[in-house]
Amino acid sequence: MSARKAEPAPVDAGKQIIEILTEKKQSIVTAESCTGGMVASALTDIPGASAAVYGGYVTYANAAKSRMIHVQARLIRDYGAVSNQVARAMADGARNTARADYAVAVTGIAGPDGGSEKKPVGLVYIAVSSELATLVIEHKFGNLGRDEIRRASVSAALDLVLQVLTSDAD
Repeated sequence: MSARKAEPAPVDAGKQIIEILTEKKQSIVTAESCTGGMVASALTDIPGASAAVYGGYVTYANAAKSRMIHVQARLIRDYGAVSNQVARAMADGARNTARADYAVAVTGIAGPDGGSEKKPVGLVYIAVSSELATLVIEHKFGNLGRDEIRRASVSAALDLVLQVLTSDAD
C-alpha cells in the first residue's frame, strides 16, 4: 500500500515500456475502469507504440468487466468492483482475452462521489498480469479531486508496468 500525491504521467516510463516491449517483441493490453482509457492513451502517445500496444478495454460498468474481459460477477458482488480481487481478474482477463504478453488494469474511486468509510474516494487498485504472475498494488491517493486521482492512477500504473518489465528481465 502506498500513499502518493498526484503527479503528471511519466512520459519516460511510457517510452521505456514501449522500448522494452518492442525490443522483446511483446505486447501489452489495458483494462481500465476509473481511468477510462487514460493509460492506453498515455502509452499510445509514444511514437512507435503500435509495435507493442495491443489495445485497451474500458470496462467502466460492472457488466462490461464481466462481458468484455470475463471478470466473474461473483467477484464483483462479493468484493466490489474496487478491490484487489477484481483488479487481478481484470488484468488476467484482459491478458487472456487479448492474448497479450502483459496487461495492466486500474479500478478505483476517483470521486467526487462514490466513496465510503471502507472504500474512500482515492482508493485505487492497479494490477499487472504476465505469464509469470499477477501483481496488485493498493493506492490511497486521498481526496485530491477527480482529475488528480485519475492522473496519479495513470502514473502509478505506468510505474508498476515498468517495474514488472524490468524485474521480468532479471
